[in-house]
Amino acid sequence: MGIWQHRWLHLVGIIGLTAGGVSLHPNLPSVLAQNTSQVSQAPNAALSEEALNRGLALIQQGAIEPATAAFREAIELDPNSAAAYYNLGLIQRQTGQLQEAATSFWQALEADPYFAMAYSNLGAALWEGGNLDQAQEYLERAIQIEPDLGNAYYNLGLVQLDQENYGAAIASLQRAEASTPNAPEPPFHQGRIYLRQQNYDAAIAAFNRAVAIFPEYVEAYYNLGVAQYGQGNYNASLDAFRKATEYNPGYANAYYSAGLSFIRLGNYAEARGVLEHAKSLYITQNNPQWATNTQAQLDRIAGQ
Repeated sequence: MGIWQHRWLHLVGIIGLTAGGVSLHPNLPSVLAQNTSQVSQAPNAALSEEALNRGLALIQQGAIEPATAAFREAIELDPNSAAAYYNLGLIQRQTGQLQEAATSFWQALEADPYFAMAYSNLGAALWEGGNLDQAQEYLERAIQIEPDLGNAYYNLGLVQLDQENYGAAIASLQRAEASTPNAPEPPFHQGRIYLRQQNYDAAIAAFNRAVAIFPEYVEAYYNLGVAQYGQGNYNASLDAFRKATEYNPGYANAYYSAGLSFIRLGNYAEARGVLEHAKSLYITQNNPQWATNTQAQLDRIAGQ
């Protein structure tokens, strides 16, 4: 059973007025120097703030394209608006425009070299684009500026997880959990690491913390079931897989894994039922490899 990874965006956030191979332009320095030049107040600053506020309101309504236009208008009116560049970068990151997002976050940092959240999201965009080393550099810079920034610790933990530096990843994610106790993602990803290490007790505890915060966290229930299966607690794993399918009836992996739990319990009739359903879902979802794997399990228990 594989570990289902879900990348959450809860911890990205939107900044207000108070505040791939993705790579940066080769002519830009790896770490921003302090900007000591005096920046004069833009003559259109008030109009820029108005456009920025409009963009933030549109984002709250889910109006992505008009919000993007508003942030671009704010930038045109005031090229030193770090908040406008930052929010434009958030939209670009969340819509998969990773290179553009990295550029926007960099431009936010050119306007405000101590903008910790811009460093954090620049690092996150670089991580999503596969540039782990540079992502780590900017995330550590964010933490240097703002030592309690949970978002930066969370993103750094994901980078370290992909680097297979599990001890450091756990430490970063624990700091993220302490700084953002209402976010389910840090304990979830801790659980993923413990699961890779076959530390089932720690994994179960972490996934339970995640679902306590977010009771509809499908992937956390699924991975909780995987950990309980690894522990040999097959009845408990079935409860977790049921929860996953309750919130996502199309979650084929959860039905497949429930089938394996029923097989371990010797309940072959129930195993056949959930495995047949899993196979049907895999076929519908155009996943022939796992449909074949599921049929192999059905063949194995034929006649039982």
